[in-house]
Amino acid sequence: MLFNSLEYATFLVVVFALYWALARRARAALGVLLMASLVFYASWNAWYLLLIAGTTAVDYLVGHALGRATSDGQRRRLVWTSVALDLGALAVFKYLDFFLDSGASLYGPGVIDWRLDVALPVGISFFTFQSMSYTIDIYRGTLAPVSAEVPPLRAQRSGAERLGWLRAHFAAYRRFLLFVSFFPQLVAGPIVRASDFLPQFNTPRGLPDAAGGRALALIGLGLFKKIIIADYLAMNLVDRAFDAPAGYSSVEMLVAVYGYAFQIYGDFSGYSDIAIGSALLLGFTFPDNFAAPYTSTDLQQFWRTWHISLSSWLRDYLYISLGGSRRGRWRTYRNLILTMLLGGLWHGAGWNFVIWGALHGGALAVLRAVQRARDDRPLLGGGALGRALAVALTFHYVCFAWIFFRCETLDEVGAVLSSLAQGSTFTPNLGAAVLGVLAVAAVGHFTPRAWFDGAVAGFARLPSLVQAAVLVAGAFGLRAMASADVQPFIYFQF
Repeated sequence: MLFNSLEYATFLVVVFALYWALARRARAALGVLLMASLVFYASWNAWYLLLIAGTTAVDYLVGHALGRATSDGQRRRLVWTSVALDLGALAVFKYLDFFLDSGASLYGPGVIDWRLDVALPVGISFFTFQSMSYTIDIYRGTLAPVSAEVPPLRAQRSGAERLGWLRAHFAAYRRFLLFVSFFPQLVAGPIVRASDFLPQFNTPRGLPDAAGGRALALIGLGLFKKIIIADYLAMNLVDRAFDAPAGYSSVEMLVAVYGYAFQIYGDFSGYSDIAIGSALLLGFTFPDNFAAPYTSTDLQQFWRTWHISLSSWLRDYLYISLGGSRRGRWRTYRNLILTMLLGGLWHGAGWNFVIWGALHGGALAVLRAVQRARDDRPLLGGGALGRALAVALTFHYVCFAWIFFRCETLDEVGAVLSSLAQGSTFTPNLGAAVLGVLAVAAVGHFTPRAWFDGAVAGFARLPSLVQAAVLVAGAFGLRAMASADVQPFIYFQF
């Protein structure tokens, strides 16, 4: 059930109507959201409901036990149980075949010839990280388990009291399962923290007109980014150029690389906008996941503004756990590289993603060393020209790394780089429409955030009938521009 499909639009309208009809009955309303989330996930593959139910059940029990554990040793064993289970599920479904294939390549055919060969569960990288962060936060003492108010079993004496104890645990588990499986963010984020999301279940429900207008504006913007920007660039330039780079000149290939940068941004930030807008329609607030990342003056700022929920997760649960910057400069550089290597591998089971992560990790380590040597003074100066050069250099380095992200093999990377290096300048494949869409994407990206916020706020203040008219007109425009087949989001494969 893709966000850019009529099926999802119908689903969201039905869920919206049922949820707000029951909003004053909190348990029933949350039950609607839970059932809707499970139906949404089952639309991909119903068997994987067992996976999400199993991992959340273990993490729920671990979280409950952590809340009552009295010794540090017991707490460590419990949290490692959760981490091992979540990462184990991720390793089996996402990485087992990758490591088996890598072993077969290393040792030769016939030595390792077995593969799991199962479809990757949609969103497994996202919901395992989200569930795992819950138990880690309880272990660190920054979060109370959802079952904190359930009394110990030994305090229940009668059969009725024991039944009440089971009901209390089931109610708490349902809340935790909804936190992990909530359909707007289930398959591609944002990765929401339990400390931010769980308290919203206790907030009295209501949807102010301004929030509803903002939600619809975000959904419309997300669809625009996906259909008009990302899909158009993919089908009319990027896919063709990357599939057959030898047929494109250096200038065309360079524009295709720029096109992929804005395609993946439009695709993923568009998904995030739709997810945030969908949640807001139901009265829930998600954090922003993008903040104009291509305007960054260095890679450190880029990773503070690109896929913010993942980069902050990697910082808080991996980089800091490795020691962060607390144990000397060389360990800081090591931790940066390891974090980005694992972040690259998180994106996909392939050496291209490992190299992509290494490019970012190595560059972040070099950047940190230069910053220390210069006492954090800007490398290119603090003026407008220095800032513009810094933005251009950062953008082009990110684009260079995107080549490894987009290509599946090193041979494909070599073909793209060869096309870029040949120096040819003919441009028959760069039509006015493609260049126009790319220009719209770039101008929109570099538009000041205050202008965007003002436009969204202005739309939210419009009368409902005017909002409806704008949305209907936008829907017809999107339909006219859309391809015959609904295009999946790039990050669904992760």
